[in-house]
Amino acid sequence: MAIPGFGEVAEGLRRSTVQVQTAGRGQGGGSGVIWKADGLIITNSHVLHDSRATISLWNGNTYEATLLNRDTRRDLASLKIDAAGLPAATAGDSSALRVGELVIAVGNPLGFIGAMTTGVVHSLPNQKRWVAADVRLAPGNSGGPLADAQGRVIGVNTMIAGGLALAVPSNAVADFLARKGASGPTLGVTLQPLPLRRGSFGFLLIKVDPGSAAEGASLMIGDLLIGAAGHSFTSLDDLSAALDSAGEVLELQFLRGDRRKTRSTTARFRIRSPEAA
Repeated sequence: MAIPGFGEVAEGLRRSTVQVQTAGRGQGGGSGVIWKADGLIITNSHVLHDSRATISLWNGNTYEATLLNRDTRRDLASLKIDAAGLPAATAGDSSALRVGELVIAVGNPLGFIGAMTTGVVHSLPNQKRWVAADVRLAPGNSGGPLADAQGRVIGVNTMIAGGLALAVPSNAVADFLARKGASGPTLGVTLQPLPLRRGSFGFLLIKVDPGSAAEGASLMIGDLLIGAAGHSFTSLDDLSAALDSAGEVLELQFLRGDRRKTRSTTARFRIRSPEAA
């Protein structure tokens, strides 16, 4: 069987990458991946500001999409458009990744449709949660595919941390779809990770969902989460780990304003089963 060349792989990825614009928000937005030919789209939760969005395909065709499910903890969302026979991406096995492998990122950064960049897998800080690669991302890349040299999607690009691109692994996407959405407690926020001094980590709140646990805890955009249950964050996974063991309440430590005083608040969760997500 013939092995596709790099140009063929890149073109296939560009065709399976879409532009996502939240309804009523004008220009901007992010990217998404055609996960199934019947119109299932995967993107980041933080790309969406509404339950509806406009999807633009590689050929210029546009569709109104409906939000199916979202998981703010894993920063994933699934959308559906009324279309068939779409050029769906091929999902790869993210658990088979190795440091040093060539990877390709496609997205719509800064208005450049179908822009592509390449790099290598830098590290696998927690293979179930993140793939870190030294590819260059910019606003608009969020939600787009990170693929291996064969064009198999092994992650969904999410954010930049410490100069590296972080992607949600493809196996986490498969789990998200199998669960039909979120499970366990969620804060209902969009976060930007920030490295702090002495090996600590913080999470800047850039969006707080109405009616969320974060809003109930009086957290605000601009607050910096620095710990949970009395323990400081030292890695990207610490907040998720704290939520996993939280139960119905979780004490959070955060900074506000001039950030010289550590504050505490308690988030209260309404636990939902996967079927109710």
